[in-house]
Amino acid sequence: MGRVTVFTLGGTISARGGDANRMTGREVLAGLDAPEDVVLRDFRRVPSASLSFEDLAALAEEVRTAVADGSGAVVVQGTDTLEETAFLLDLLCTTEQPIAVTGAMRRPDLPGADGPANLAAALAVAADPACRDLGVLVVLADEIHAARHARKTHTTSIATFASPGTGPIGAVVEGEPRILFRPTTPTAPCPLTLDPAIRVALVTLSLGDRGELLEAVDERFQGLVVAAFGAGHAPAPLVEPLAALARRIPVVLASRTGSGSTLAHTYRGPGSEHDLLHHGLIPAGRLDPAKARLLLHALVSSGATGPHGYDRPRITAAFTHLNGSGLA
Repeated sequence: MGRVTVFTLGGTISARGGDANRMTGREVLAGLDAPEDVVLRDFRRVPSASLSFEDLAALAEEVRTAVADGSGAVVVQGTDTLEETAFLLDLLCTTEQPIAVTGAMRRPDLPGADGPANLAAALAVAADPACRDLGVLVVLADEIHAARHARKTHTTSIATFASPGTGPIGAVVEGEPRILFRPTTPTAPCPLTLDPAIRVALVTLSLGDRGELLEAVDERFQGLVVAAFGAGHAPAPLVEPLAALARRIPVVLASRTGSGSTLAHTYRGPGSEHDLLHHGLIPAGRLDPAKARLLLHALVSSGATGPHGYDRPRITAAFTHLNGSGLA
């Protein structure tokens, strides 16, 4: 079993009651039968809703350093943004070493606290050579999920993390990771970076939407993700405002439904997916809106836009890479 570096960021797993106090990383690990060669990095002590792109860029750099030295990695944080941290690390930390992200749904002072079991399972995954070349993994409730698919699906259940449409790729049984299937390609189509100064907007459409929020997507933003209806539909009056934005910045068309892929040509009327793609929007495929925003942010950070416009084919190819058409 390999060496593991643990990065603690705060969250419910470290909460002292319901206030802002957080345990240290050493206190989080205390009482756990952790291997002697675990290296602790007490990285942050904040609720995950307060994590910033600056925090995550710094975290990715430290994780890259650890895995380059031959260590597996465990990231411990709050569950509110856990799926986003895991996916972002999957884009930024291309390595064969196992990286597991975990947390807890119940505070340490509550009956049935799940933090110790989740942390023990994540340590087992990060230390196991059989978990190499799987990308970043989300490990909670003894289930192992690929970061690209994992989502928080319930506000309080300890089984909140699921992978809609795919299911977990494995499980931890009697402390031993068991991998059932492997992603066929890495999440990142090429090495990517994260520029915290980049701003990518996320706008969710709703019934009766007149596009007022689209008007706020001005020169401050270098990209936009639209969480549209169904398989990628918008009110017909919003087609032209979206097309105008797509002429200036990359606009990615995602679905707000929470599962399934956007379509390309099933519907062809005004506001349909075919209509929106014809007007320059880029299909998100299977990626949910939050993850589509992170991928677009990383692509823009990595040079997919410039003073003379943006590289639509490159951005489209990066999303197609993950759309499940025999590629991922």
